[in-house]
Amino acid sequence: MTPLRLLADIGGTNIRLAWQDQPDGLLHDTRVLPCAQFPTVDAALSAYLQEVGVPTPREAAFGIANPVLGDAIRMTNHSWSFSQRAVREAFGFERLVVINDFTALALALPLLTPDQLRPVGGGEAVPGAAIALLGPGTGLGVSGLVFPPGSSLGVPLSGEGGHVTLAAQTQREFDVLALLQERYGHVSAERAVCGAGLVDLYHALRRLAQRGGKEISSAAQVTELALQANDPLALEALELFSGFLGNVAGNLALTLGARGGVFIGGGMVPRLGNWFDESPFRARFESKGRFQPYLATIPCWVIDPSATPALYGASRALDIAGSGG
Repeated sequence: MTPLRLLADIGGTNIRLAWQDQPDGLLHDTRVLPCAQFPTVDAALSAYLQEVGVPTPREAAFGIANPVLGDAIRMTNHSWSFSQRAVREAFGFERLVVINDFTALALALPLLTPDQLRPVGGGEAVPGAAIALLGPGTGLGVSGLVFPPGSSLGVPLSGEGGHVTLAAQTQREFDVLALLQERYGHVSAERAVCGAGLVDLYHALRRLAQRGGKEISSAAQVTELALQANDPLALEALELFSGFLGNVAGNLALTLGARGGVFIGGGMVPRLGNWFDESPFRARFESKGRFQPYLATIPCWVIDPSATPALYGASRALDIAGSGG
């Protein structure tokens, strides 16, 4: 098979890559490479193509965890920066499309099958209604999908909703956010609802409890302490994380009128397994006063990341660009 498209989902921690031999074709040679192993995105792309032993495809599409506002890309949560034009010329791509990673994931939502989704409460999705998408990983991605009349695949929304201001609903949350504000100034949703945010929540709780203990530097360590060792502060940190995520998701659902459902992507929530189903997420999602009944009907799903849906979304972006849509 001759490669047609090189597809990449570029996060702050990992870059996922695959290639297609035709539009809407299967993904071949899917790989996940740590970004930290490569000084530039060009080096990562070259290493992938060499590893899988295929010639450079004619087209490429990247979803990247960053705003895409022009030719120059400088990642928020990683050191990579590059010119789209320079990458296209270096590899000889006939076409290169670069979009936000959650815009790419939004494009893939209509392609997901029930076995790639785990429901977290709610009723039935309303066909044709807007869909909300968010997901914590290295950062907090936010997007959505709206369906103009006659559209079955939808139009994705491109924004930076992960950086909206995070609000507290309890005194405990207020105390924790006060410590984050002391450190960061503005406390966005991403400051608490991402990998580094979970670590910050844990350390804020330790500080409030005036408790020493093991130094923690990763979300995986907090999760292990909580779910394996039943550490009370780590468990509370996970509960705060899930509650804040529910709060942000509920706000997004109200803003978009997302009666088509709320999808949760990113790498963190799937690792929480069934614990997340009983977490404060759903209660906080619905906890919007007079609009609780409205939100109670909206279904939420956790996306299985092993399906690499953002790569299919990146491929769809090439189709849209090619059609002028």
